[in-house]
Amino acid sequence: IALFSSIIFGLFLLRGIALYAQTVTLSKISNAILANNQRRLFAKLMSESVGFFSARHSSEFLARLTQGANSVTQVLNLLINAVGRDLLLLVGLVAVMIVQDAYMAMLGFLIAPPAFLVLRKLVKRIKGLAYNQFTGTADILETMQESLQGIRTVKAFTLEETMRERINESIEAVERNANKMARVSNRSSPLMETLGGLAVAGGLMYGGYSVVAQHATPGQFFSFLTAFLMAYEPAKRLARLNIDLNSNLVGARMLLEIVDSPATEISDDDKPALKLTDSRVELRDVSFAYRVGEPVLNRMSFVAEPGKMTALVGPSGGGKSTVLALLLRFYEVTEGVIVIDGQAISRASRRSLRQQTAYVGQDVYLFRDTIRANIAFGKPDATQAEIVEAAKAACAHEFIMAFPLGYDTPVGEHGTQLSGGQRQRVAVARALIKNAPIILLDEATAALDSESEKQVQEAIEHLCQNRTTIVIAHRLHTIMHADTILVVEAGEIVERGRHDELLRRGGRYASFFRLQQREAAAAPTLAYSASS
Repeated sequence: IALFSSIIFGLFLLRGIALYAQTVTLSKISNAILANNQRRLFAKLMSESVGFFSARHSSEFLARLTQGANSVTQVLNLLINAVGRDLLLLVGLVAVMIVQDAYMAMLGFLIAPPAFLVLRKLVKRIKGLAYNQFTGTADILETMQESLQGIRTVKAFTLEETMRERINESIEAVERNANKMARVSNRSSPLMETLGGLAVAGGLMYGGYSVVAQHATPGQFFSFLTAFLMAYEPAKRLARLNIDLNSNLVGARMLLEIVDSPATEISDDDKPALKLTDSRVELRDVSFAYRVGEPVLNRMSFVAEPGKMTALVGPSGGGKSTVLALLLRFYEVTEGVIVIDGQAISRASRRSLRQQTAYVGQDVYLFRDTIRANIAFGKPDATQAEIVEAAKAACAHEFIMAFPLGYDTPVGEHGTQLSGGQRQRVAVARALIKNAPIILLDEATAALDSESEKQVQEAIEHLCQNRTTIVIAHRLHTIMHADTILVVEAGEIVERGRHDELLRRGGRYASFFRLQQREAAAAPTLAYSASS
């Protein structure tokens, strides 16, 4: 008895260890696959062009990164459990049934065709509902993200109730869809119970008749019946597997749809690196359109001389920002060519081009990190001395040191812990530390007040010294000292020259400049009236 008890205890102990090992191993495999798919998706997104993201909301990618990757893991778990447990068990039990009574086993299999037909219809519905669930969750993330990122606008315009109603609609839609999925997916349970009951009842009747008629022994009958009843549960789980598998395959496809799709920006690191000597930038008859039949630039040509400042001015929508996007190769020109030091940038690698340009825009993006880290993004291996030097040149050191944590001050999400002028100066410091020979500025002071503009403008002057600079400006007094001013309208250069030359001509630039002077003269009066 003691020996038998020890054996039983040992078997249970081994079973527990085996279950533990199986669970841990499966978890490790699942986690590795989840992490690998998330890395693959992020790497794929980082290799896409800017245009790829303009037509999609970032919440869609968040949903694919989380739900899609989890779905891939679920598919793996379902398949391993089904094959490793249910399928092998079912095959073994069916073999026992056939050995005991092949004819009665065939009768039991008659439930398979109607079960298959009904399950196929359920799977079709589940696929559609799973897709709706995925897109509905993405809608919730989109509303949540926009509400939080635009919280100042939400508060200022008292849009709390509007945003609450919007997200409630999305949540209710997802809830209704989830309930519908639960109803549809669980219809397999009553189906399998009904068919299983019919099969068991039929088996009992036939088996009882066989025993009475002495076509089979009671032992054979009970052996067959035991195998049949044991096969019922794995068969039911395999039927449910088809529904769960297809539900998760929708999410997996949403992930792999991005990962396995052709890249919109094909890597060109095999192309020769751009080698700069003078940093002379030239556009030769460049045309471009975001959409067919809607040209943004029309045969534009100009030269940005080495170490000089070239300013692009003109009404909004004229194509000025597009010029900078083409220079950075966010998009490829439709016609013409952009040349730097005699080299067509399309024939050089994008990486080498972007490494030798520094960009500062109106909408500065700061990462959720410290001031030090955000400046160092311009040069990841920068020393503390280099960071401080860049901050001083950008007129940022003084306000940075006013913070208790100094350079280790967190900037918050999108830099919300800093003022607009402070964010711009950190961005200029980031461009300065990069020490790129070509500077691209896109209305870097347009959204600032006069005091902040003065400080940022001083920082920009440090940045542009002895560098080829192309600047887009709305406030014309900030580019009066530019070596060349280009007036851009409807994708074409309508005037070019220095500030004083353009004023003497009395053309479009002169009109813009006089208008801004009148607005500036009226501003103090308006401010005085408001304060009174």
